[in-house]
Amino acid sequence: MEAPALFARFEENLNSIISILESNQVDISRTPFETVIPLEVTRLCEILNTAGEYFSVNGDGVQTLFNFRQQYMQHNQSAAEAMAKILNDKRSYMKTPEGTILTKELLIRRLEYFNEMARTLTIMITQQQLGSPLQYNYPLLQK
Repeated sequence: MEAPALFARFEENLNSIISILESNQVDISRTPFETVIPLEVTRLCEILNTAGEYFSVNGDGVQTLFNFRQQYMQHNQSAAEAMAKILNDKRSYMKTPEGTILTKELLIRRLEYFNEMARTLTIMITQQQLGSPLQYNYPLLQK
């Protein structure tokens, strides 16, 4: 998916993720989401802060996502403008533990992550509603 499409769907993806997690319909304890969500949200806050925003999340696990959404909804217009500014800037970069990376690329990766997480959680709910067996309950995997 192209960056403009990911940017356009970000708020929708964020709301989908939050509503799925609030519904407690899926068990994410056997997924990497509990560990990765705080890392991705923290990095997204760092990226937005480079464009003049002030996002700061605290909490553990999925709670960071809820805290981010609350801040995002209060400042969604300025956050959207910051994202657009970052996506249009081809020279801005950030120093990260992985090295120096273009801020635009970092933002695109976060947008892709949120898009993929929303898609994965939607698939998990669909599988559950269809009565698909849990993947980790197979006897072959319990040896």
